[in-house]
Amino acid sequence: MKLSRFRSFIAAATVILVTCLASQSQARRKIIIDEDAAGPAGTDQQAILLLIQSPQTEVLGVTVVTGDAWLTEEVAHTLRMLELIGRTDIPVVPGAEYPLVRTKEETEQWEQRYGTVAWLGAWTPSLYHAPRELGTMPEGKPTTKAADEDAAHFLLRMVRKYPHEVTIYEGGPMTNLALALSIDPEFASLAKELVFMGASLSPQTDDPEFTNTPRREFNLWFDPEAAHVVLRAPWKKIVCTPVDISVKTRMSNELIDKIKAGNGPSAQYIGKYARLHGSYNYLWDELASVAWLDPSLITKKENRYMDVNLDRGFGYGDTLTWSDRDKPQRDLQSVEVQVDLDTEKFYKLFVELLRAPTPQPGKPSTP
Repeated sequence: MKLSRFRSFIAAATVILVTCLASQSQARRKIIIDEDAAGPAGTDQQAILLLIQSPQTEVLGVTVVTGDAWLTEEVAHTLRMLELIGRTDIPVVPGAEYPLVRTKEETEQWEQRYGTVAWLGAWTPSLYHAPRELGTMPEGKPTTKAADEDAAHFLLRMVRKYPHEVTIYEGGPMTNLALALSIDPEFASLAKELVFMGASLSPQTDDPEFTNTPRREFNLWFDPEAAHVVLRAPWKKIVCTPVDISVKTRMSNELIDKIKAGNGPSAQYIGKYARLHGSYNYLWDELASVAWLDPSLITKKENRYMDVNLDRGFGYGDTLTWSDRDKPQRDLQSVEVQVDLDTEKFYKLFVELLRAPTPQPGKPSTP
């Protein structure tokens, strides 16, 4: 009798354990990271790392778009980063090499009329090289290969496979998302939500990039037509990390030192390749990543209706916003705009995640 009860106890315990493990796996939040993945390190790669490092996420893939750098080099930096942290199971999927409409040549002519733009990403004259060249790869060239699929079709396949479960994280221009919508208009409604770093309303900063053009933000500006399409699509929820809150953050040598004191591959990658550039060093995309992981660090938010200026004058590509009271009678979507944050809580989680052991496929770890 005692043996029978013991066997029943073991059987019940086994069922509970299996159920708990299954629940833990199911609880992981599915996300696709769409990023203009310049590197090594820097805001783009660090944002990707933070989402991979979290034990609560299942990163289905990284889709890549030209923005801060050209597509070819961004793909290479991402592949190499994943090699160095031991996560080559995550597919890297190339996307759009050029914006939908804007061209480098037309932008140069526009600058002659309206003045220079502080940051042109891949088109920045001091950093410019041909689109298919790699540029410098201090971390070494990758040996792994990108996926054969294109970003737009990968995005569509994933939201069809996991309807209403996949968060789309956007850290760069929205070209890949707009292309996905052009192929299948149900893309937005099949996703769980859109979370993006972008837009600029009225940032309080002495940064010359924004003092005279407070509504100009690179991700929306670089491909305004794509942003216009994406922001009008029927997402269930849109969350925006704008310039206004991003400029309240800074990467620092102190943060880098805290991270590189860790023993994990992510910490070592940051310690070796993270650098400060100039006077500001905002944690743009990293804030969007960490705020998605822990929304409680956002202490103030508000809802706006948002679009992008497509007039070809001085304001081409600028952010447009309205309240519910004054919005135009057009098909606009409400966007949750982050306004303020608990900075110390953000920095703490930022360091903890990047110092932590890297979760292996199917085996989430704790930071």
